[in-house]
Amino acid sequence: MYAVVKTGGKQFRVAVGDKIEVERLPNAVGDQVTLQSVLMVEQDGNVKTGSPMISGAQVIAKVIGEGLGKKVTHFDYRNKHRRRKTIGHRQQFTRLEISEIKV
Repeated sequence: MYAVVKTGGKQFRVAVGDKIEVERLPNAVGDQVTLQSVLMVEQDGNVKTGSPMISGAQVIAKVIGEGLGKKVTHFDYRNKHRRRKTIGHRQQFTRLEISEIKV
């Protein structure tokens, strides 16, 4: 059994026991998170899709950690103007462990 959920503007294919990294959520480590935006569920070969969401479907996950992603650097250069600027960014994320899929 697996589901496709949408969170943080991205879609994830998850099954029970999977660990995923999503955009930063305001929950603390150890909290339980309910993801309501379930787009598709597969159970015993039967696929159920929503338009766009499946009403009543939920994916329950536990927050197991937080962190920062890899550093992305951007170099800005303007020719003939003596302008050079290096910018770095590390995206925050929340690590979730999927504990249950309800349909």
